[in-house]
Formats: sequence, C-alpha cells, structure tokens
Amino acid sequence: MKMLINVPESVVPDALRGMAAAHPELTVDVERRVVVRRDAPVAGKVGLVSGGGSGHEPLHGGFVGPGMLDAACPGEVFTSPVPDQMVRAAAAVDSGKGVLFVVKNYTGDVLNFNMAAELAEDEGIQVASVLVNDDVAVTDSLYTAGRRGTGATLFVEKMAGAAAEEGAPLERVEAIARRVNESSRSFGVALTACTTPAKGSLTFDLPPGELELGVGIHGEPGRERRAMMTSGEIADYAVGTVLEELRPSGPVLALVNGAGGTPLLELYGFTAEVHRVLRERGVPVARTLVGNYVTSLDMAGASVTLCRVDDELLRLWDAPVRTPGLRWGC
Repeated sequence: MKMLINVPESVVPDALRGMAAAHPELTVDVERRVVVRRDAPVAGKVGLVSGGGSGHEPLHGGFVGPGMLDAACPGEVFTSPVPDQMVRAAAAVDSGKGVLFVVKNYTGDVLNFNMAAELAEDEGIQVASVLVNDDVAVTDSLYTAGRRGTGATLFVEKMAGAAAEEGAPLERVEAIARRVNESSRSFGVALTACTTPAKGSLTFDLPPGELELGVGIHGEPGRERRAMMTSGEIADYAVGTVLEELRPSGPVLALVNGAGGTPLLELYGFTAEVHRVLRERGVPVARTLVGNYVTSLDMAGASVTLCRVDDELLRLWDAPVRTPGLRWGC
C-alpha cells in the first residue's frame, strides 16, 4: 500500500510536528504527546481533556481550541494514550476550577483515563470523567465492554466545551456532557477496510461486492455483511437503527461523518438520503454537520450520529468555536 509517510514508527510524531507548524495557536509537545491550546490554563474556566489512539483525525487534537477541548492526548495508531499524558494535559489546563475527562468507551482508554484521574487528584487537581458510548451497532466488541464511543464524542466535546467557555462550574459541564451522550446514538457502515501504517495492508477482509453494517472505528466487526447497497438503502438501515434506540420526540442534530476515504460528493448525497429518512419518520433536523471528523484512517464509509436537542443544547452547539477541525462564530 502506498502511504505518505517516512517510516511507520514515526507517523504520530511526524503528524504532531506538522500540526505544530500549521497551528501556532496550539502548543504541541511532540515528545510527550500532548496538544494544548496556547492560552491554557484560562482563568476561571473548567479544563476539558480528551484523547485516544491516532488515526481518527481530526478527533481529538483537531478539536483543541476555544469553545471545545483545552488539551488532547494522542496515542499510537488505534492505541490508547498512557496515563502520564493525561495527567500532564490536566496539569497544563487546570485553572483551579477542575478538569473534565471525555473518554470514548474503549477498554484501554477507560482504564488509562481512570488511572490518570486518580493520579491527577493526588496532585490536587479536581477531575470528573464522562464516558461516551453512543454506538448502537453492537453491545461488545474487540475493544469494548458495552457500546462503543464514536461520533457523539464530537457533540459532547463541542457542547460541554461551550458550557466551560461560558464559565460553567465543573458539575454543570459534566452534567451537560452526560446529557449530550445520553441523547446521542450512532451507526457506521464500512465500504472498505482501513490500512494501518504498521501493517501496511488492509486490516480486515471485506470483499469488493460487500459492505459491513455497524463497523467500529478501528475496523471491529459490525452486525452483518451484505451485498453492496445504494446510498438510500444504507440510510434507511442506519437511520432506522439509530431511531429505534433514540426515539426522539423533537428536533435532532445530525452528523454525517466520513470514515476517512469517502469523498464529500458521496457524503453530501448520503446526507440527502439521511434527511429523507428523517423527514419520512417525522423527525425535524435542527442542524446538520457533514465531513470527516471521527475517521478510521483511509476506510471508505460513513456513520450517522443523531442527538436530541432542546433550546439549551442548540445554543451550546451554535456557540463560537475555533479549532483546527471545527470553526464557526469567531
């Protein structure tokens, strides 16, 4: 497989060096693997920290900045960061108002963030944690006990980040994050497998004429494989599956998220089908975001995340944000 890299071992530090060059508004510690907004810690503000394996960009480092995360901890590709990174990030962003850890539900992330929370508290930093577990495709997977954390991570980081930017206390920011997670559900579909730099070849076998329904963001198996479906058929299945669990009685936010290898031309066509299904089901769409936000390296495919919203959550969603991967109102 052809990849735009030097050697597999340097993929993550090379990417962090590039991030530092492109985004001087961030402080990027390449050696210690921590990305921090340059003005951190912000006086009187709760700090937001997240992280996870690399390969899902712009998640999480691309969401560091005003209105979203204060720091992110990138691990190796598809591998959890270590507790030392998380403690270092918490210390860098703590203004004395506490720090919220946003944790995707993958076993390594959960264990390491839990350990980091204990270590940070030993250093006098007040820490709260919120687990993101929005994926309705499967209950358990190769990486997870319970539902996986996927696209709703963006919703949690954005709306909790807006609350923190407004000066909300830690308890309130944590409550907003939990509420957003509980109000969100996701379902993903893979058209191809992805390629990790270390392996240099496809990570799983998916024949050309088939797709994987309910795939995970590391290529974990989903519910089933079927012969290739049309965009409309995929939307019927994915959105229908999400609505079975979400059961919204009002408007939703919709994220149509590319897996990394699907062009926007296809994603926008898929978005039209997602809106069609929601319209047929009588579900109003308050806002729609389309693009590659929670990716799986070069995997072709997409996921749908829906979040039930009211006036408060919609206000937090619309609040200004200025990060490399998400920016409006600034």
